[in-house]
Amino acid sequence: MALIRSILYYPIFYGISAVLVVGASIALFFGATALRTVVHWWTDWHRWCVNHILGIRVQIKGELATGPVLYVVKHESFFEAIDAPTLFNLPAVFTKRELFDIPFWGYSAKVYGLIPVARDGGAAALRSMLAEAKGIVEAGRPLVIFPEGTRVPHGESPPMRSGFAGMYKLLKLPVVPIAVDSGPLYHRWIKQPGTITYKIGETVPPGLPRDEAEAKVHAAINGLNV
Repeated sequence: MALIRSILYYPIFYGISAVLVVGASIALFFGATALRTVVHWWTDWHRWCVNHILGIRVQIKGELATGPVLYVVKHESFFEAIDAPTLFNLPAVFTKRELFDIPFWGYSAKVYGLIPVARDGGAAALRSMLAEAKGIVEAGRPLVIFPEGTRVPHGESPPMRSGFAGMYKLLKLPVVPIAVDSGPLYHRWIKQPGTITYKIGETVPPGLPRDEAEAKVHAAINGLNV
């Protein structure tokens, strides 16, 4: 049954996604609000396909924050990356700088409000990234970072990259850590039915020593590693 569901999922999800890509290209001519609307249609469509075709239920344990915060999210599969605009209210996600060089996608990402991360860009790149992040915060939008930098197999808990500590120190925002266990169901060609859980951790206040903040966040985002 999982095989049949997956065979149906790929052409249905990506077929409609192709239509929405065309819609997004048209929406660009009408500004950021129009583009963001199409992006949210796409992520909501993805969630619908996950629920109704793949048979994957999504549950949230805990309450999301209100107002500008830095969400720090475990990264096990593409699920949580695609799902971010459905889970959060107009999130600005820290994204690898290289992706902004992709024709059309990069410009669309910039218009939406994603923040490029130049890992080897030095102090100038960090200042640019910080300025963009502060602009997002002033607009009342949440920030989202995947601190491991790449997808991590379920059950593994590597150290977080240094980018989190820098953003925590400089932005002085409350941090909301989120664990997610999408890997066993979604990170495979033949996706499995079941339940993906988001577990909202305790908010970490700004101003803590770096080691203490990192330890709290690291423990919380790995809270579903069972």
